[in-house]
Amino acid sequence: MALKIGIDVGGTFTDLVVTRDGAEPSIYKTLSTPADPSIAFVNGLTDIAAGMNPPLSLAAFAATIDVIVHGTTVTTNATLTSTGAKCALLTTQGVRDALEMRRGIREEQYNNRYTNVKPLVSRHLRAGIEGRMDRNGRESASLKLDQVKQAIDMFKQEGVQAVSICFMNSFANPAHEQAAAALVRKEMPGAYLSVSTDVLPSIRYYERVSTTALNSYVGPKLNHYLDQLVGRLKQIGFHGLLLIMQSNGGVISPQLARDKAALTLLSGPAGGPAAGLFYTRVHGQNKCIVTDMGGTSFEASVAVDSPMIKNDGEIARHKIALPMLDIHTIGAGGGSIGWLDQGGMLRMGPQSAGADPGPACYMKGGRLPTTTDANVVLGYLDPEFFAGGKMKLDVAAARRAIDEHIAKPMGLSIEEAAAGMYRVACNNMAQGVREVTIKRGFDPREFPFIPAGGAGPIHSCLICQELEIPFQIVPRESSVLCAFGMLMSELKHDFVRTFVARLEAVAWDKLAAVIDDMSRDGARQLTEERIPENQRRYEVKLDCRYIKQYHEVSFAVARELIVRGDAAGIARAFHDEHNRLYGYSLEQENSPVEIINVRVQAIGQTERPAYREKPWLGTDVSGAYKGKRSVYIPETKSFNEIPLYDGHKMGYGNRIAGPAMIEQETTAIFVSASYDCVVDAYGSFALYQKGREDLVKACLRKEEEVAA
Repeated sequence: MALKIGIDVGGTFTDLVVTRDGAEPSIYKTLSTPADPSIAFVNGLTDIAAGMNPPLSLAAFAATIDVIVHGTTVTTNATLTSTGAKCALLTTQGVRDALEMRRGIREEQYNNRYTNVKPLVSRHLRAGIEGRMDRNGRESASLKLDQVKQAIDMFKQEGVQAVSICFMNSFANPAHEQAAAALVRKEMPGAYLSVSTDVLPSIRYYERVSTTALNSYVGPKLNHYLDQLVGRLKQIGFHGLLLIMQSNGGVISPQLARDKAALTLLSGPAGGPAAGLFYTRVHGQNKCIVTDMGGTSFEASVAVDSPMIKNDGEIARHKIALPMLDIHTIGAGGGSIGWLDQGGMLRMGPQSAGADPGPACYMKGGRLPTTTDANVVLGYLDPEFFAGGKMKLDVAAARRAIDEHIAKPMGLSIEEAAAGMYRVACNNMAQGVREVTIKRGFDPREFPFIPAGGAGPIHSCLICQELEIPFQIVPRESSVLCAFGMLMSELKHDFVRTFVARLEAVAWDKLAAVIDDMSRDGARQLTEERIPENQRRYEVKLDCRYIKQYHEVSFAVARELIVRGDAAGIARAFHDEHNRLYGYSLEQENSPVEIINVRVQAIGQTERPAYREKPWLGTDVSGAYKGKRSVYIPETKSFNEIPLYDGHKMGYGNRIAGPAMIEQETTAIFVSASYDCVVDAYGSFALYQKGREDLVKACLRKEEEVAA
């Protein structure tokens, strides 16, 4: 296999995974550089080059790289921190305030002080233009290009960096948007331009205008970052293929990412769910909960057969209606700052110390107590072995920060305060998992739990106890799980068209023609990306609803059903999905079903890393024993001396009884008193509730029977 590198730039650390020729992946971490993330990107490549056998110069190593798959948080952070571009909007006269009015529904309906989120485009930069298409795409009023020109002149005077164009009913006929876009390109050649029929050509004006505005808001920042990154890669001699992770779990070219920047709003964590499924299948499971605890945030998602996709969502309360993985994010990471609210209650996050200055124990100037500082005080982190010993931690600084800001104000000892911080952080993360399980109709107790991120396995046992989850799988690559998942990602391009029709009266030839047209668009993209015909596939989904319903249900439809006009077969698939999501269907009532949108995803298969099973080493783990350390045990609320094990020396079949610590260079695993651990056939650490050996029999039974 070609040399491939997955790179995930996080708020505190930049994760890198290297694979080649089916060999074991190599893991690297380097501190992120928030001011210019491309610096950490290249620093990581430098570390990899130095770690080669024999060591290589950066230029010599760069020349051997075939593919880099990159997940970036540039657009995410720009939205979360409100640091995107200065934007303007051209829209239909009379509806310029829709971006601010939204759907007119207060998100917290019983909160009388609740206010809408500040719109991404200021009101004076939202220009209403005369001209109108009706819902069938016929022009009912011509577009006033002189008004477009006047608005552009005002935009230039205001120093606008990006322009969005979104007219009413343009999904039915994009002519007005195209005419306005041509004038913007002529008059403002340096501005970033987003046209709604290029970004999201589907029904529902508010969702379309919000998504288009988001695309403009983050576009210039992503453009600037990709310019820096591509420039640095060119300087070091990289001539391979650079791919950018997108929110739907697939990858795209840098140029497409530039044009549709909103596709990358969940780029960073999007690799996690696919990687999680990879590790659960050895246990005979086809589903999992995947979490990723980074330095700044905590992401949670569910995968059943494949990662869960949704066609609309929110980021920082701004609506986005593009296909994306169903990932819930909260401000809970290793850098989350502990603080006391007005009532004296302990809180953790969402503010984060990030990478600069970082937690107090990093010795980089941070003085506020963080989750990482609490983990040091509680004994979960070895201050001499953090990042494999490459980075020393200052325990005294961590204790001072906790004492000053938490312990003394609350009248607690430093250890009690640290234990409180740990529990609050874990409770916050457990609530994040509830958002993607219980609120989606899933019982978390039925899912294997995959904790990722450098600090994830330190907190996973307490999270699982809170949720009554009996089984966890901690991959050896857990600290860089998203970066590893990026190497499994396929090229994916999503297309959507509005096609409104009752199912019993569909013009099947017209529907098939729409699907064929979108498939051809996908084929052109895959051809540009040099994907052979035999490595392409096209998946079709319909968005349907019962007549008079407001929300649609999106579900996969076999192409054959559409070719033969099988309305009954499509209706059955819709009823089944509606019943799964909401617990009922109206099939028995014969309620008419209406198609609203048709979707096509063009997928290009890429070469993926494959794992080889490890040799059976038996249950004895004494060869990995390192000694003992005093560690806080949540079940007894006390410090105990517990055994430490070198995770790199553990192999298939090795067993550990909790409580215990397993240490690797890039992560530490806390096996609490409620769990035991065994290493599975792929080298992952399977943690199961005491007495529940049945949970790991699927991957151990044959070898244990032979050994007996």
